[in-house]
Amino acid sequence: MKIRKITIACVAGALILASCADGKKKEKESNAKAEDSITAMSDSNETTKMESMEKDIDQTATIVGVAGTDENFSTLVTAVKAAGLVETLNGEGPFTVFAPTNAAFEKLPKGTVEGLLAPNKKADLSKILTYHVVPGKVDAETLTEAITSNNGKYMVETVQGGKLTATLADGQVKLEDAKGNMATVVQADVKASNGIIHAIDAVVMP
Repeated sequence: MKIRKITIACVAGALILASCADGKKKEKESNAKAEDSITAMSDSNETTKMESMEKDIDQTATIVGVAGTDENFSTLVTAVKAAGLVETLNGEGPFTVFAPTNAAFEKLPKGTVEGLLAPNKKADLSKILTYHVVPGKVDAETLTEAITSNNGKYMVETVQGGKLTATLADGQVKLEDAKGNMATVVQADVKASNGIIHAIDAVVMP
């Protein structure tokens, strides 16, 4: 009898443990599904938000407006204001802007940016900034095709009147200025209502 009672007790205990383990497994699976559902909803909301922002930019924001919403272009926006070019770049256009990032301006010799922002340097600053602007809307695909169809080198005429030499290297567009300095397009096709922006990693000089 004792053996039978012990056996029954063991079986009962095993069933209880199995039931608990199964319950915990189901609870874990349920929690995992819930987390996946929350993550999916979050990803969906983020995608919708990004698409909405792009739609707003395409329809309402000018080149200056788009640049003003990106902290990486804060130095450029300050320079555009100091040069009195806000109204121009808010105009109908379209324009293509090779926009130096803050890091690009930081590569200039110490004191250069501060010097160019001085009121008496407005004409020089305007000359430099308009050297980064091209008439018309030139997206990355169009520029790449122009380079490849011109034996790997394409001359881009700027609003300033000078030219930039566009080439391709390792799948990236490179710009060579009048002084032989190089800049790389690090982000292409940032859309605006009156044109397009290509971020570059260096300031080009006429």
